[in-house]
Amino acid sequence: MARGRDSRLELTPELLLKAYSCGLFPMAESADDPTIFWVEPEVRGIIPLDDFHLPRRLARTLRAAPFDIRVNTAFPAVIAGCAEPAPGRKSTWINATIRALYNDLHRLGHAHSVEAWRGDELVGGLYGVSLGAAFFGESMFSTATDASKICLVHLVDRLKRRGFQLLDTQFTTDHLKRFGAVDVPRSTYDGLLADALSYPNISF
Repeated sequence: MARGRDSRLELTPELLLKAYSCGLFPMAESADDPTIFWVEPEVRGIIPLDDFHLPRRLARTLRAAPFDIRVNTAFPAVIAGCAEPAPGRKSTWINATIRALYNDLHRLGHAHSVEAWRGDELVGGLYGVSLGAAFFGESMFSTATDASKICLVHLVDRLKRRGFQLLDTQFTTDHLKRFGAVDVPRSTYDGLLADALSYPNISF
């Protein structure tokens, strides 16, 4: 994984979009660390949209429609939920700088949330960045069983219907591999990214 700090650059939404177009994304060491570093993995995680796998048990849960799924109605709350500690995760890489930048990107129409609601309560969600025909998934959270997983299913369906070409997960995990996530070398990813960015910005 290539990474490096550069505190000399003013962090702006425009710089963030440029970084994504070059295959970079920001992280922080912890939620309390005010600085960020840029990451360019040698191996990148993606979910091929045409090979998305819906686990059988989750398909049954999905048919029961346990949540109201909404898009872009509570972006700041979603990123706040993703920044909260969770079981097995005392801290996250989402610091105040990152939260402010992505909220700015959301206001500019480049950052989006998919949300799971139970009544008036937000119980899960995910957020990411759209650019061209690429969607860069950032993080997800859940306080109710399967909430974030169902948000992922709705995200993939939305991306396919809108004509997106690339769903970048940054890294793969055993959890994401259950949905069809695969690792690709940087050279392959660079080609996929260039192709997705050759499209005009697709409305999310």
